[in-house]
Amino acid sequence: MPPAGYFIDANLLVLLIVGRVGEEFIAKHSRLQQFVEEDYLILRNLLDIVDQVFVTPNTLTETSNLLAQHGEPERSRFFEQLRSTIEESREIHVVSEVASQNREFRRLGLTDAALLEVATLETPLLTVDLDLYLAALTKDRDTAVNFRHIQNF
Repeated sequence: MPPAGYFIDANLLVLLIVGRVGEEFIAKHSRLQQFVEEDYLILRNLLDIVDQVFVTPNTLTETSNLLAQHGEPERSRFFEQLRSTIEESREIHVVSEVASQNREFRRLGLTDAALLEVATLETPLLTVDLDLYLAALTKDRDTAVNFRHIQNF
């Protein structure tokens, strides 16, 4: 049975947004060099089987900053899609003071520490970041999904 939803990291959120605007932009966005169009389709299929995509304000901010590294006219389209994605996602707030107390904060930073605080068995973290994935596994082996494992399957 699939989880209720996934928290997704900023890298995958950028892939989702850019792919929704146009799969042809995946190869053109500087922050998506590690992905191809098929990866977007895999991500979309994973998210289609769950009820909800979960995000944190930290992830949204990082995603916004990464999307901004692309020029116009696509950048405006990316931000319109970001707005739509925000509206359809469920945003979970993690107080920065709480996230900064996470033992991985010093190594991974605030955005990832916040994701580690909210990932659960019902709402696991979907990530391409190996360090973040391994840190999540220390909580429980089912609180994270490594997108690379699915991507390479």
